[in-house]
Amino acid sequence: GVSYKAVVFEESGVLLPAPHRTATDWEARSCIPAGTIQQAALSGGESSLSLRYSRGELTAVEFLQELGQQCFEIANVRVPVHSFLWDLIRKEMRKQLPIMAEAAQCIRAEGLQTALLSHSLCLGHGERLLPLDQQHFDVVVASHQEGVPRPDPGIYKLCLERLGVQPQESILLDSSSQNLEVAAQLGMKTVKVDDPAAALKELETHLGFPLQGFVPYTRSVRPGMEIPKDRLQKYLEDVLGAHPTAPLELRQFDHGESTRSYLVKFGGRLLVLKKEEEPPSGPSGPSVSREYRVLKALAEAGVPVPPVLALCEDRSILGSPFLLLEHCAGHIHHAASLPAVPPRQRGAWYGAMANVLARIHSLELGAAKLQDLGEHGNYIQQQVETWTKQYRAVETHVIPAMERLIQWLPLHFPESQKTTVVHGDFRMDHLVFHPDRPEVLAVLGWKFATLGDPLCDLANNCMSFFLPAHFGARRGLRECDLGHLGIPTAEEYSQMYCGHRGVEHPENWNFYLAFAFFRRAVMLQGRHRGSLAGEEPPGQLSPKDAEFVADLAWDFAVKEGFRMFENLSPTKLLLRHSSTWAG
Repeated sequence: GVSYKAVVFEESGVLLPAPHRTATDWEARSCIPAGTIQQAALSGGESSLSLRYSRGELTAVEFLQELGQQCFEIANVRVPVHSFLWDLIRKEMRKQLPIMAEAAQCIRAEGLQTALLSHSLCLGHGERLLPLDQQHFDVVVASHQEGVPRPDPGIYKLCLERLGVQPQESILLDSSSQNLEVAAQLGMKTVKVDDPAAALKELETHLGFPLQGFVPYTRSVRPGMEIPKDRLQKYLEDVLGAHPTAPLELRQFDHGESTRSYLVKFGGRLLVLKKEEEPPSGPSGPSVSREYRVLKALAEAGVPVPPVLALCEDRSILGSPFLLLEHCAGHIHHAASLPAVPPRQRGAWYGAMANVLARIHSLELGAAKLQDLGEHGNYIQQQVETWTKQYRAVETHVIPAMERLIQWLPLHFPESQKTTVVHGDFRMDHLVFHPDRPEVLAVLGWKFATLGDPLCDLANNCMSFFLPAHFGARRGLRECDLGHLGIPTAEEYSQMYCGHRGVEHPENWNFYLAFAFFRRAVMLQGRHRGSLAGEEPPGQLSPKDAEFVADLAWDFAVKEGFRMFENLSPTKLLLRHSSTWAG
Protein backbone atom coordinates (compact mmCIF):
# COMPACT_ATOMS: atom_id res chain seq x y z
CA GLY A 1 0.00 0.00 0.00
CA VAL A 2 3.04 2.31 0.12
CA SER A 3 3.35 4.84 -2.70
CA TYR A 4 7.06 5.33 -3.30
CA LYS A 5 8.28 8.60 -4.79
CA ALA A 6 12.07 8.14 -5.00
CA VAL A 7 14.81 5.51 -5.27
CA VAL A 8 18.33 6.21 -3.95
CA PHE A 9 21.31 4.40 -5.52
CA GLU A 10 24.57 3.99 -3.63
CA GLU A 11 27.51 4.34 -6.03
CA SER A 12 29.93 1.75 -4.69
CA GLY A 13 28.68 -1.82 -4.75
CA VAL A 14 25.52 -0.90 -6.69
CA LEU A 15 26.46 1.13 -9.74
CA LEU A 16 30.13 0.23 -9.38
CA PRO A 17 31.13 -3.31 -8.35
CA ALA A 18 32.48 -3.89 -4.85
CA PRO A 19 36.30 -3.97 -5.13
CA HIS A 20 36.94 -7.37 -3.48
CA ARG A 21 34.89 -9.44 -5.96
CA THR A 22 36.14 -11.61 -8.83
CA ALA A 23 39.79 -11.31 -7.78
CA THR A 24 40.68 -15.01 -8.23
CA ASP A 25 41.31 -14.97 -11.99
CA TRP A 26 43.35 -11.80 -11.78
CA GLU A 27 45.52 -13.24 -9.00
CA ALA A 28 46.21 -16.36 -11.07
CA ARG A 29 47.21 -14.31 -14.13
CA SER A 30 49.37 -11.97 -12.04
CA CYS A 31 51.13 -14.79 -10.07
CA ILE A 32 49.73 -13.47 -6.77
CA PRO A 33 48.92 -16.05 -4.02
CA ALA A 34 45.23 -16.98 -4.23
CA GLY A 35 42.98 -15.13 -1.80
CA THR A 36 45.40 -12.24 -1.19
CA ILE A 37 43.07 -9.50 -2.48
CA GLN A 38 40.01 -10.83 -0.65
CA GLN A 39 41.89 -11.24 2.64
CA ALA A 40 43.37 -7.75 2.38
CA ALA A 41 40.02 -6.15 1.53
CA LEU A 42 37.81 -8.02 4.04
CA SER A 43 39.98 -8.56 7.12
CA GLY A 44 39.20 -6.34 10.06
CA GLY A 45 35.42 -6.83 10.25
CA GLU A 46 33.53 -3.52 10.29
CA SER A 47 36.89 -1.71 9.99
CA SER A 48 37.88 -3.60 6.86
CA LEU A 49 39.12 -1.66 3.86
CA SER A 50 36.15 -2.84 1.79
CA LEU A 51 33.51 -1.58 4.23
CA ARG A 52 35.38 1.66 4.96
CA TYR A 53 35.54 2.24 1.19
CA SER A 54 31.87 1.40 0.58
CA ARG A 55 30.86 3.71 3.46
CA GLY A 56 32.78 6.55 1.83
CA GLU A 57 35.41 6.79 4.56
CA LEU A 58 38.21 6.15 2.04
CA THR A 59 38.65 7.65 -1.39
CA ALA A 60 39.61 5.28 -4.18
CA VAL A 61 43.20 6.54 -4.03
CA GLU A 62 43.40 5.95 -0.25
CA PHE A 63 41.74 2.57 -0.64
CA LEU A 64 44.28 1.46 -3.23
CA GLN A 65 47.21 2.69 -1.17
CA GLU A 66 46.10 0.80 1.92
CA LEU A 67 45.07 -2.27 -0.12
CA GLY A 68 48.54 -2.41 -1.68
CA GLN A 69 50.17 -2.19 1.76
CA GLN A 70 47.92 -4.94 3.19
CA CYS A 71 48.60 -7.21 0.19
CA PHE A 72 52.36 -6.73 0.62
CA GLU A 73 52.14 -7.70 4.31
CA ILE A 74 50.07 -10.82 3.45
CA ALA A 75 51.90 -12.12 0.36
CA ASN A 76 55.31 -10.46 0.84
CA VAL A 77 55.21 -9.34 -2.80
CA ARG A 78 54.36 -5.98 -4.34
CA VAL A 79 50.82 -6.19 -5.77
CA PRO A 80 49.84 -3.86 -8.69
CA VAL A 81 46.44 -3.04 -7.20
CA HIS A 82 45.73 -0.30 -9.78
CA SER A 83 45.87 -2.99 -12.46
CA PHE A 84 43.55 -5.20 -10.41
CA LEU A 85 40.91 -2.52 -9.92
CA TRP A 86 40.85 -1.49 -13.57
CA ASP A 87 40.59 -5.13 -14.62
CA LEU A 88 37.72 -5.65 -12.20
CA ILE A 89 35.86 -2.58 -13.41
CA ARG A 90 36.19 -3.48 -17.11
CA LYS A 91 34.81 -6.97 -16.47
CA GLU A 92 32.11 -6.38 -13.89
CA MET A 93 30.75 -2.99 -14.91
CA ARG A 94 29.68 -4.41 -18.27
CA LYS A 95 27.30 -6.65 -16.34
CA GLN A 96 26.36 -4.44 -13.44
CA LEU A 97 26.38 -0.80 -14.45
CA PRO A 98 24.15 -1.04 -17.58
CA ILE A 99 21.31 -2.85 -15.81
CA MET A 100 21.36 -0.36 -12.91
CA ALA A 101 21.49 2.64 -15.26
CA GLU A 102 18.54 1.20 -17.20
CA ALA A 103 16.65 0.67 -13.94
CA ALA A 104 17.17 4.36 -13.06
CA GLN A 105 15.75 5.35 -16.47
CA CYS A 106 12.71 3.10 -16.01
CA ILE A 107 12.08 4.59 -12.56
CA ARG A 108 12.15 8.17 -13.87
CA ALA A 109 9.90 7.22 -16.80
CA GLU A 110 7.21 6.30 -14.24
CA GLY A 111 7.39 9.78 -12.70
CA LEU A 112 9.49 8.83 -9.65
CA GLN A 113 12.73 10.58 -8.71
CA THR A 114 16.19 9.04 -8.46
CA ALA A 115 19.21 10.03 -6.40
CA LEU A 116 22.88 9.05 -6.49
CA LEU A 117 24.93 8.81 -3.29
CA SER A 118 28.49 9.30 -4.45
CA HIS A 119 31.93 9.53 -2.95
CA SER A 120 35.34 10.22 -4.39
CA LEU A 121 35.72 7.37 -6.87
CA CYS A 122 38.73 8.84 -8.64
CA LEU A 123 42.16 7.59 -9.54
CA GLY A 124 45.33 9.50 -10.19
CA HIS A 125 44.58 12.87 -11.77
CA GLY A 126 40.93 13.06 -10.79
CA GLU A 127 39.80 10.61 -13.47
CA ARG A 128 36.46 9.08 -12.44
CA LEU A 129 36.07 5.32 -12.35
CA LEU A 130 32.32 5.53 -12.97
CA PRO A 131 31.45 6.58 -16.54
CA LEU A 132 27.88 7.31 -15.50
CA ASP A 133 25.54 9.83 -17.11
CA GLN A 134 24.42 11.80 -14.06
CA GLN A 135 21.36 12.98 -16.02
CA HIS A 136 19.80 9.67 -14.95
CA PHE A 137 19.52 11.19 -11.46
CA ASP A 138 17.45 14.08 -10.15
CA VAL A 139 19.75 14.55 -7.16
CA VAL A 140 23.47 13.75 -6.72
CA VAL A 141 24.87 13.90 -3.17
CA ALA A 142 28.67 13.51 -2.87
CA SER A 143 29.62 12.53 0.68
CA HIS A 144 33.21 13.76 0.37
CA GLN A 145 31.96 17.22 -0.69
CA GLU A 146 29.31 17.39 2.04
CA GLY A 147 31.74 16.14 4.70
CA VAL A 148 29.22 13.51 5.85
CA PRO A 149 30.45 9.91 5.30
CA ARG A 150 28.19 6.88 5.37
CA PRO A 151 26.73 5.49 7.60
CA ASP A 152 26.06 8.89 9.20
CA PRO A 153 22.24 9.32 8.97
CA GLY A 154 22.82 12.95 8.03
CA ILE A 155 23.76 11.96 4.46
CA TYR A 156 20.41 10.23 3.98
CA LYS A 157 18.47 13.11 5.57
CA LEU A 158 20.25 15.52 3.21
CA CYS A 159 19.42 13.36 0.20
CA LEU A 160 15.73 13.06 1.16
CA GLU A 161 15.52 16.81 1.80
CA ARG A 162 16.84 17.56 -1.71
CA LEU A 163 14.43 15.03 -3.21
CA GLY A 164 11.56 16.58 -1.24
CA VAL A 165 10.25 13.21 0.00
CA GLN A 166 9.65 11.54 3.37
CA PRO A 167 11.80 8.54 4.42
CA GLN A 168 8.87 6.11 4.06
CA GLU A 169 8.40 7.31 0.45
CA SER A 170 11.93 6.26 -0.56
CA ILE A 171 13.94 3.10 -1.24
CA LEU A 172 17.72 2.76 -0.78
CA LEU A 173 19.88 0.30 -2.76
CA ASP A 174 23.20 -0.45 -1.05
CA SER A 175 25.59 -3.37 -0.61
CA SER A 176 26.58 -2.42 2.95
CA SER A 177 24.47 -3.89 5.77
CA GLN A 178 25.62 -1.12 8.12
CA ASN A 179 24.46 1.62 5.72
CA LEU A 180 21.14 -0.13 5.16
CA GLU A 181 20.51 -0.49 8.89
CA VAL A 182 20.98 3.24 9.47
CA ALA A 183 18.69 4.12 6.55
CA ALA A 184 16.03 1.67 7.78
CA GLN A 185 16.07 3.31 11.22
CA LEU A 186 15.12 6.59 9.49
CA GLY A 187 12.13 4.85 7.89
CA MET A 188 13.54 4.23 4.40
CA LYS A 189 12.77 0.96 2.61
CA THR A 190 16.04 -0.84 1.91
CA VAL A 191 17.24 -3.37 -0.68
CA LYS A 192 20.59 -5.13 -0.19
CA VAL A 193 22.60 -5.51 -3.38
CA ASP A 194 24.64 -8.71 -3.33
CA ASP A 195 23.47 -9.90 -6.73
CA PRO A 196 22.41 -6.92 -8.90
CA ALA A 197 19.81 -8.89 -10.90
CA ALA A 198 18.23 -10.33 -7.74
CA ALA A 199 18.20 -6.89 -6.09
CA LEU A 200 16.39 -5.39 -9.08
CA LYS A 201 13.79 -8.17 -8.96
CA GLU A 202 13.14 -7.26 -5.32
CA LEU A 203 12.95 -3.58 -6.23
CA GLU A 204 10.43 -4.38 -9.00
CA THR A 205 8.25 -6.09 -6.39
CA HIS A 206 8.24 -2.97 -4.22
CA LEU A 207 7.61 -0.55 -7.11
CA GLY A 208 5.15 -2.63 -9.13
CA PHE A 209 6.64 -2.05 -12.59
CA PRO A 210 9.49 -3.58 -14.66
CA LEU A 211 13.01 -2.18 -14.49
CA GLN A 212 14.28 -3.41 -17.84
CA GLY A 213 13.36 -2.92 -21.50
CA PHE A 214 13.60 0.89 -21.30
CA VAL A 215 13.01 2.83 -24.51
CA PRO A 216 13.10 6.66 -24.42
CA TYR A 217 9.73 8.44 -24.05
CA THR A 218 7.97 5.28 -22.81
CA ARG A 219 6.79 3.89 -19.48
CA SER A 220 5.16 0.68 -18.26
CA VAL A 221 1.57 0.14 -19.43
CA ARG A 222 -0.83 2.10 -17.22
CA PRO A 223 -3.39 0.16 -15.16
CA GLY A 224 -6.59 -0.34 -17.13
CA MET A 225 -4.82 0.12 -20.47
CA GLU A 226 -3.41 -3.39 -20.85
CA ILE A 227 -3.94 -5.24 -24.13
CA PRO A 228 -3.99 -9.05 -24.68
CA LYS A 229 -0.43 -10.01 -25.60
CA ASP A 230 -1.34 -13.49 -26.86
CA ARG A 231 -3.78 -12.22 -29.51
CA LEU A 232 -1.39 -9.44 -30.52
CA GLN A 233 1.49 -11.94 -30.80
CA LYS A 234 -0.53 -14.16 -33.16
CA TYR A 235 -1.60 -11.15 -35.26
CA LEU A 236 1.99 -9.92 -35.63
CA GLU A 237 3.21 -13.39 -36.58
CA ASP A 238 0.55 -13.60 -39.30
CA VAL A 239 1.04 -10.07 -40.66
CA LEU A 240 4.84 -9.84 -40.43
CA GLY A 241 5.59 -13.48 -41.18
CA ALA A 242 7.98 -13.80 -38.24
CA HIS A 243 8.00 -16.21 -35.30
CA PRO A 244 10.45 -14.91 -32.69
CA THR A 245 11.28 -17.11 -29.71
CA ALA A 246 11.45 -14.23 -27.20
CA PRO A 247 8.12 -13.20 -25.65
CA LEU A 248 6.45 -10.03 -26.88
CA GLU A 249 7.08 -6.97 -24.66
CA LEU A 250 4.85 -3.90 -24.31
CA ARG A 251 5.48 -0.38 -23.05
CA GLN A 252 3.33 2.72 -23.35
CA PHE A 253 4.30 6.12 -24.72
CA ASP A 254 4.18 8.82 -22.08
CA HIS A 255 2.53 11.59 -24.12
CA GLY A 256 -1.12 12.48 -23.53
CA GLU A 257 -2.75 11.63 -26.85
CA SER A 258 -6.26 10.20 -26.61
CA THR A 259 -5.30 7.50 -29.09
CA ARG A 260 -3.50 4.92 -26.95
CA SER A 261 0.04 4.41 -28.23
CA TYR A 262 2.22 1.44 -27.29
CA LEU A 263 5.77 0.40 -28.01
CA VAL A 264 5.92 -3.27 -29.02
CA LYS A 265 9.14 -5.31 -28.86
CA PHE A 266 8.60 -8.17 -31.28
CA GLY A 267 11.72 -10.25 -31.76
CA GLY A 268 14.43 -7.84 -32.87
CA ARG A 269 11.96 -5.17 -34.06
CA LEU A 270 10.51 -2.13 -32.32
CA LEU A 271 6.98 -1.30 -33.47
CA VAL A 272 4.42 1.35 -32.54
CA LEU A 273 0.80 0.33 -32.02
CA LYS A 274 -1.81 3.10 -31.98
CA LYS A 275 -5.12 1.83 -30.65
CA GLU A 276 -8.35 3.74 -31.14
CA GLU A 277 -9.88 4.83 -27.87
CA GLU A 278 -13.42 3.74 -27.07
CA PRO A 279 -15.37 6.00 -26.97
CA PRO A 280 -13.50 8.61 -29.08
CA SER A 281 -12.57 11.86 -27.35
CA GLY A 282 -12.09 15.37 -28.69
CA PRO A 283 -14.40 17.33 -30.97
CA SER A 284 -13.85 15.18 -34.03
CA GLY A 285 -12.80 11.90 -32.43
CA PRO A 286 -9.52 10.35 -33.59
CA SER A 287 -9.73 7.59 -36.18
CA VAL A 288 -6.79 5.28 -36.75
CA SER A 289 -8.15 4.25 -40.15
CA ARG A 290 -8.12 7.89 -41.23
CA GLU A 291 -4.65 8.39 -39.78
CA TYR A 292 -3.45 5.27 -41.63
CA ARG A 293 -4.59 6.73 -44.94
CA VAL A 294 -3.07 10.15 -44.16
CA LEU A 295 0.30 8.71 -43.16
CA LYS A 296 0.54 6.50 -46.25
CA ALA A 297 -0.25 9.46 -48.52
CA LEU A 298 2.21 11.75 -46.73
CA ALA A 299 4.99 9.16 -46.90
CA GLU A 300 4.44 8.75 -50.64
CA ALA A 301 4.57 12.55 -51.00
CA GLY A 302 7.96 12.72 -49.25
CA VAL A 303 6.88 14.07 -45.85
CA PRO A 304 8.96 12.51 -43.03
CA VAL A 305 6.50 10.30 -41.11
CA PRO A 306 6.89 6.91 -39.38
CA PRO A 307 6.63 4.03 -41.90
CA VAL A 308 3.13 2.48 -41.83
CA LEU A 309 2.97 -1.33 -41.61
CA ALA A 310 -0.67 -2.33 -41.19
CA LEU A 311 -4.19 -1.29 -40.24
CA CYS A 312 -6.35 -3.76 -38.30
CA GLU A 313 -10.08 -3.03 -38.13
CA ASP A 314 -10.96 -6.45 -36.67
CA ARG A 315 -12.24 -5.62 -33.17
CA SER A 316 -11.98 -9.23 -32.03
CA ILE A 317 -8.19 -8.89 -31.68
CA LEU A 318 -7.72 -5.92 -29.32
CA GLY A 319 -11.30 -4.67 -28.88
CA SER A 320 -10.95 -1.68 -31.20
CA PRO A 321 -9.14 -0.84 -34.48
CA PHE A 322 -5.41 -0.22 -34.33
CA LEU A 323 -2.58 1.01 -36.51
CA LEU A 324 0.90 -0.54 -36.71
CA LEU A 325 3.99 1.58 -37.47
CA GLU A 326 7.75 1.15 -37.49
CA HIS A 327 9.34 2.80 -34.46
CA CYS A 328 11.39 5.85 -35.48
CA ALA A 329 14.38 6.23 -33.16
CA GLY A 330 15.70 9.73 -32.55
CA HIS A 331 15.47 12.65 -30.14
CA ILE A 332 12.21 14.34 -29.15
CA HIS A 333 12.73 17.77 -27.57
CA HIS A 334 10.03 18.28 -24.96
CA ALA A 335 11.43 21.67 -23.92
CA ALA A 336 11.22 24.56 -26.39
CA SER A 337 14.53 25.87 -24.98
CA LEU A 338 16.35 22.81 -26.46
CA PRO A 339 18.67 22.22 -23.46
CA ALA A 340 20.20 19.16 -25.16
CA VAL A 341 21.40 21.26 -28.12
CA PRO A 342 24.39 23.67 -27.89
CA PRO A 343 23.15 27.32 -27.98
CA ARG A 344 24.98 28.14 -31.23
CA GLN A 345 23.14 25.31 -33.01
CA ARG A 346 19.59 25.87 -31.72
CA GLY A 347 18.66 28.26 -34.51
CA ALA A 348 19.34 25.47 -37.02
CA TRP A 349 16.95 23.15 -35.16
CA TYR A 350 14.23 25.82 -35.31
CA GLY A 351 15.04 26.32 -38.99
CA ALA A 352 14.55 22.59 -39.61
CA MET A 353 11.18 22.73 -37.85
CA ALA A 354 10.03 25.72 -39.94
CA ASN A 355 11.22 24.00 -43.10
CA VAL A 356 9.30 20.76 -42.52
CA LEU A 357 6.11 22.69 -41.69
CA ALA A 358 6.48 24.66 -44.92
CA ARG A 359 6.97 21.38 -46.83
CA ILE A 360 3.73 20.00 -45.40
CA HIS A 361 1.83 23.15 -46.41
CA SER A 362 3.38 23.13 -49.89
CA LEU A 363 2.06 19.68 -50.84
CA GLU A 364 0.04 19.59 -54.05
CA LEU A 365 -3.22 18.07 -52.85
CA GLY A 366 -4.07 16.19 -56.02
CA ALA A 367 -0.62 14.65 -56.40
CA ALA A 368 -0.64 13.63 -52.73
CA LYS A 369 -4.16 12.13 -53.09
CA LEU A 370 -5.33 14.19 -50.14
CA GLN A 371 -7.82 16.51 -51.89
CA ASP A 372 -10.75 14.90 -50.04
CA LEU A 373 -9.11 14.97 -46.58
CA GLY A 374 -11.44 17.83 -45.56
CA GLU A 375 -13.65 20.58 -46.89
CA HIS A 376 -12.16 23.37 -48.99
CA GLY A 377 -12.69 26.82 -47.44
CA ASN A 378 -14.40 28.00 -44.25
CA TYR A 379 -11.89 26.03 -42.14
CA ILE A 380 -11.59 28.66 -39.41
CA GLN A 381 -15.34 29.23 -39.25
CA GLN A 382 -15.91 25.49 -38.76
CA GLN A 383 -13.07 25.23 -36.23
CA VAL A 384 -14.38 28.12 -34.11
CA GLU A 385 -17.87 26.59 -34.13
CA THR A 386 -16.54 23.12 -33.26
CA TRP A 387 -14.26 24.25 -30.45
CA THR A 388 -16.94 26.57 -29.03
CA LYS A 389 -19.32 23.59 -28.79
CA GLN A 390 -16.56 21.55 -27.20
CA TYR A 391 -15.93 24.31 -24.65
CA ARG A 392 -19.59 24.43 -23.69
CA ALA A 393 -19.52 20.65 -23.21
CA VAL A 394 -16.61 20.79 -20.70
CA GLU A 395 -17.36 24.16 -19.05
CA THR A 396 -17.20 24.06 -15.25
CA HIS A 397 -17.30 27.78 -14.43
CA VAL A 398 -17.43 31.12 -16.21
CA ILE A 399 -14.11 32.24 -17.75
CA PRO A 400 -14.69 35.88 -18.81
CA ALA A 401 -12.00 35.87 -21.52
CA MET A 402 -13.57 32.80 -23.14
CA GLU A 403 -16.97 34.49 -23.25
CA ARG A 404 -15.43 37.55 -24.95
CA LEU A 405 -13.52 35.37 -27.45
CA ILE A 406 -16.63 33.38 -28.36
CA GLN A 407 -18.23 36.70 -29.36
CA TRP A 408 -15.12 38.25 -30.93
CA LEU A 409 -13.74 35.46 -33.13
CA PRO A 410 -16.76 35.16 -35.53
CA LEU A 411 -16.65 38.93 -36.11
CA HIS A 412 -13.01 38.84 -37.28
CA PHE A 413 -12.68 35.84 -39.58
CA PRO A 414 -10.01 36.38 -42.29
CA GLU A 415 -11.48 37.60 -45.57
CA SER A 416 -9.51 35.01 -47.52
CA GLN A 417 -8.03 31.67 -46.48
CA LYS A 418 -5.57 29.39 -48.24
CA THR A 419 -6.32 25.65 -48.21
CA THR A 420 -3.50 23.15 -47.63
CA VAL A 421 -2.89 20.02 -45.60
CA VAL A 422 -2.75 21.12 -41.96
CA HIS A 423 -1.25 18.99 -39.21
CA GLY A 424 -3.59 20.36 -36.54
CA ASP A 425 -1.18 20.17 -33.58
CA PHE A 426 2.27 20.95 -34.99
CA ARG A 427 4.86 21.64 -32.28
CA MET A 428 8.43 20.84 -31.27
CA ASP A 429 7.59 17.75 -29.20
CA HIS A 430 5.77 16.14 -32.13
CA LEU A 431 9.04 15.99 -34.10
CA VAL A 432 11.64 13.20 -34.01
CA PHE A 433 15.04 14.79 -34.70
CA HIS A 434 18.26 13.13 -35.72
CA PRO A 435 20.35 12.77 -32.52
CA ASP A 436 23.31 14.74 -33.91
CA ARG A 437 22.10 17.15 -36.57
CA PRO A 438 19.14 19.48 -37.33
CA GLU A 439 17.17 16.99 -39.39
CA VAL A 440 13.53 16.04 -38.77
CA LEU A 441 13.26 12.26 -39.13
CA ALA A 442 9.52 12.02 -38.50
CA VAL A 443 6.50 14.21 -37.72
CA LEU A 444 4.16 12.62 -35.15
CA GLY A 445 0.65 13.34 -33.85
CA TRP A 446 -1.51 13.52 -37.01
CA LYS A 447 -4.90 12.84 -35.40
CA PHE A 448 -6.20 16.39 -36.15
CA ALA A 449 -4.87 16.45 -39.75
CA THR A 450 -7.27 17.89 -42.32
CA LEU A 451 -7.47 20.52 -45.06
CA GLY A 452 -7.42 24.06 -43.74
CA ASP A 453 -5.66 27.37 -43.30
CA PRO A 454 -1.90 26.77 -42.93
CA LEU A 455 -1.49 29.86 -40.76
CA CYS A 456 -3.44 28.05 -38.01
CA ASP A 457 -0.65 25.45 -37.92
CA LEU A 458 1.99 28.16 -37.77
CA ALA A 459 0.20 29.99 -34.94
CA ASN A 460 -0.17 26.76 -32.96
CA ASN A 461 3.55 26.13 -33.52
CA CYS A 462 4.40 29.60 -32.16
CA MET A 463 2.48 29.34 -28.87
CA SER A 464 5.60 28.28 -26.96
CA PHE A 465 7.12 31.72 -27.51
CA PHE A 466 4.34 33.28 -25.40
CA LEU A 467 3.92 30.70 -22.62
CA PRO A 468 6.07 31.06 -19.47
CA ALA A 469 8.86 28.60 -18.70
CA HIS A 470 7.11 27.43 -15.52
CA PHE A 471 3.75 26.77 -17.24
CA GLY A 472 2.88 23.20 -16.29
CA ALA A 473 0.68 22.30 -19.27
CA ARG A 474 3.27 23.26 -21.90
CA ARG A 475 6.50 24.99 -20.91
CA GLY A 476 7.41 27.95 -23.06
CA LEU A 477 9.92 30.73 -23.65
CA ARG A 478 8.16 33.86 -22.38
CA GLU A 479 10.52 36.23 -20.55
CA CYS A 480 13.52 34.08 -21.56
CA ASP A 481 16.59 35.73 -23.06
CA LEU A 482 16.21 34.21 -26.52
CA GLY A 483 19.42 35.79 -27.80
CA HIS A 484 21.38 34.18 -24.98
CA LEU A 485 19.63 30.86 -25.63
CA GLY A 486 20.40 31.04 -29.36
CA ILE A 487 16.71 30.76 -30.25
CA PRO A 488 14.89 33.00 -32.79
CA THR A 489 12.04 35.25 -31.67
CA ALA A 490 8.45 34.43 -32.65
CA GLU A 491 8.68 37.09 -35.37
CA GLU A 492 11.97 35.69 -36.71
CA TYR A 493 10.66 32.12 -36.64
CA SER A 494 7.41 32.95 -38.47
CA GLN A 495 9.46 34.89 -41.05
CA MET A 496 11.65 31.76 -41.51
CA TYR A 497 8.50 29.80 -42.32
CA CYS A 498 7.20 32.46 -44.72
CA GLY A 499 10.60 32.51 -46.44
CA HIS A 500 10.49 28.75 -46.98
CA ARG A 501 6.99 29.01 -48.46
CA GLY A 502 7.62 32.20 -50.44
CA VAL A 503 4.66 34.06 -48.90
CA GLU A 504 4.23 37.38 -47.11
CA HIS A 505 3.86 37.52 -43.34
CA PRO A 506 0.09 37.96 -42.64
CA GLU A 507 -1.19 41.33 -41.44
CA ASN A 508 -3.83 39.69 -39.26
CA TRP A 509 -1.29 37.42 -37.51
CA ASN A 510 -2.71 38.33 -34.09
CA PHE A 511 -6.07 36.82 -35.07
CA TYR A 512 -4.42 33.47 -35.72
CA LEU A 513 -2.59 33.60 -32.39
CA ALA A 514 -5.85 34.50 -30.61
CA PHE A 515 -7.56 31.48 -32.17
CA ALA A 516 -4.62 29.15 -31.38
CA PHE A 517 -4.72 30.09 -27.69
CA PHE A 518 -8.53 29.89 -27.63
CA ARG A 519 -8.32 26.32 -28.93
CA ARG A 520 -5.61 25.42 -26.41
CA ALA A 521 -7.73 26.87 -23.59
CA VAL A 522 -10.60 24.57 -24.61
CA MET A 523 -8.25 21.55 -24.48
CA LEU A 524 -6.98 22.54 -21.03
CA GLN A 525 -10.52 23.06 -19.77
CA GLY A 526 -11.37 19.59 -21.08
CA ARG A 527 -8.47 18.11 -19.13
CA HIS A 528 -9.56 20.03 -16.02
CA ARG A 529 -13.09 18.65 -16.39
CA GLY A 530 -11.58 15.18 -16.85
CA SER A 531 -9.52 15.52 -13.65
CA LEU A 532 -12.66 16.45 -11.70
CA ALA A 533 -14.35 13.33 -13.08
CA GLY A 534 -11.34 11.16 -12.23
CA GLU A 535 -10.44 10.61 -15.91
CA GLU A 536 -7.14 12.57 -15.73
CA PRO A 537 -4.39 12.03 -13.12
CA PRO A 538 -4.80 14.66 -10.35
CA GLY A 539 -2.13 17.32 -9.94
CA GLN A 540 -0.97 17.22 -13.58
CA LEU A 541 -2.27 20.72 -14.33
CA SER A 542 -3.73 23.68 -12.50
CA PRO A 543 -7.43 24.57 -12.81
CA LYS A 544 -6.16 28.09 -13.58
CA ASP A 545 -4.26 26.96 -16.71
CA ALA A 546 -7.28 27.35 -19.02
CA GLU A 547 -7.98 30.84 -17.62
CA PHE A 548 -4.35 31.90 -18.11
CA VAL A 549 -4.32 30.73 -21.74
CA ALA A 550 -7.72 32.33 -22.41
CA ASP A 551 -6.34 35.66 -21.14
CA LEU A 552 -3.40 35.29 -23.52
CA ALA A 553 -5.82 34.68 -26.39
CA TRP A 554 -7.76 37.81 -25.48
CA ASP A 555 -4.54 39.85 -25.38
CA PHE A 556 -3.94 38.94 -29.03
CA ALA A 557 -7.56 39.71 -29.88
CA VAL A 558 -7.12 43.19 -28.40
CA LYS A 559 -3.92 43.71 -30.42
CA GLU A 560 -5.73 42.67 -33.60
CA GLY A 561 -8.59 45.03 -32.74
CA PHE A 562 -6.19 47.96 -32.38
CA ARG A 563 -4.51 47.07 -35.68
CA MET A 564 -7.85 47.07 -37.48
CA PHE A 565 -8.94 50.27 -35.74
CA GLU A 566 -5.77 52.09 -36.81
CA ASN A 567 -6.22 50.95 -40.42
CA LEU A 568 -9.80 52.22 -40.73
CA SER A 569 -10.48 55.57 -42.39
CA PRO A 570 -12.53 58.07 -40.31
CA THR A 571 -15.56 57.58 -42.61
CA LYS A 572 -15.59 53.78 -42.20
CA LEU A 573 -14.98 54.17 -38.48
CA LEU A 574 -18.15 56.27 -38.09
CA LEU A 575 -20.23 53.91 -40.26
CA ARG A 576 -19.20 50.73 -38.45
CA HIS A 577 -21.87 49.50 -36.03
CA SER A 578 -20.87 49.98 -32.41
CA SER A 579 -21.65 46.35 -31.55
CA THR A 580 -18.69 45.14 -33.62
CA TRP A 581 -16.33 46.86 -31.18
CA ALA A 582 -17.76 44.84 -28.27
CA GLY A 583 -15.08 44.15 -25.72
